[in-house]
Amino acid sequence: MVSDRLDKTVVVAVDSLKMHPKYLKRYRLTKKYHAHDPQNRYKIGDKVRITVCRPISKKKRWQVVYND
Repeated sequence: MVSDRLDKTVVVAVDSLKMHPKYLKRYRLTKKYHAHDPQNRYKIGDKVRITVCRPISKKKRWQVVYND
């Protein structure tokens, strides 16, 4: 988790490794998702699992399921 400043929202960073098609070198991509956390339970540095849910706001389409 990257940020917990927003009320009932956490920002989760998801890392993935990709392979360049021509040079065959691996590179890392990081994508950030805004996820719904109704009890404000999770803090920065926690590992969480998110799932798709109905649109809650303009950016929130994910919900925190539980902590790993």
